[in-house]
Amino acid sequence: MSLRPDLAIIAAHLPAGARALDIGCGDGELMAALRDDRGADVRGLELDPGNVAVAVGRGLSVIQGDADTDLAGYPDQSFDYAILSQTLQTARAPDRVLDELLRIGRYAFVSFPNFAHWRVRLSLLWGGRMPVTRLLPERWYDTPNIHHLTIDDFRAHLAERGVIVEGAWFLSGDKQTGGAAANFLAEHAIFLLRREQSKVDRG
Repeated sequence: MSLRPDLAIIAAHLPAGARALDIGCGDGELMAALRDDRGADVRGLELDPGNVAVAVGRGLSVIQGDADTDLAGYPDQSFDYAILSQTLQTARAPDRVLDELLRIGRYAFVSFPNFAHWRVRLSLLWGGRMPVTRLLPERWYDTPNIHHLTIDDFRAHLAERGVIVEGAWFLSGDKQTGGAAANFLAEHAIFLLRREQSKVDRG
């Protein structure tokens, strides 16, 4: 089974043999690919017990936990990479979760749906209702996404915190699109981040 496009981008850019923590790892789809195809030493943290059981059944090292409360137990720079895919917008305190990612990992991959995509804007402009799209499929009252953000919001937050962007990829549908006007044209963003003092040889 092929990986979801954002996960495929992360997998393609994680160096072979890296130590990685996948936070909000779901059923371990990305973890299994990193282990099998990249030789990564990968661990997972997942809130849903059903997903934890599936991931453990794949032979993966996954524990049940909450990104908002359970990252503090990991030592500083205990992993080469911390991964947070389509989870930031579900966190109660996404700014603190991002700080923890950059403390735990020398690098961090973060991906999220872009709430400023033109279809979302059009839905609000013409329909006057919270949009339901392929990447934002839930309705306003049952969505797990409690902190919608845009690519420009995220970039501004990184600049305020002094976080360095090592790489950025943008998806329209399932295909990559350019960075120009990404806040308007991209449905999904993937960022590779580091703190200034965390620069290491990526091989």
